[in-house]
Amino acid sequence: MAVEITPVGVEEGGPENIVKVRAAGKLTKEDYAVFVPEIERLIQEHGKVRMLLVLADFHGWTMSALWEDTKFDVRHFNDIERLAMVGDKKWEKGMALFCRPFTTAKIRYFDVADEGEAERWIREG
Repeated sequence: MAVEITPVGVEEGGPENIVKVRAAGKLTKEDYAVFVPEIERLIQEHGKVRMLLVLADFHGWTMSALWEDTKFDVRHFNDIERLAMVGDKKWEKGMALFCRPFTTAKIRYFDVADEGEAERWIREG
């Protein structure tokens, strides 16, 4: 199942507990109002989920979106088992390190050229 959201897309990816999120441009509070309920539905259905976050031409968050992201992280501290982040900028790699205190998930960063490796890692174990 895929849900098209601009600039974010959410799709279930294979096994029931894997969700793939594609983000481009600058995220807004309105984007969170669309995709957070979809992810929360998957958490309700499957318990812990594994997320593959693909950042393509990503420009960050508005301040209100950053607040929504923080609330999501706190609310779902234990609900994400693994988080693979795929991007093409050094600050995105730093963001993977920054996320660690906000979740119990295993987190790994992958360069955009290694998206296939990120998909394999999110499925293993």
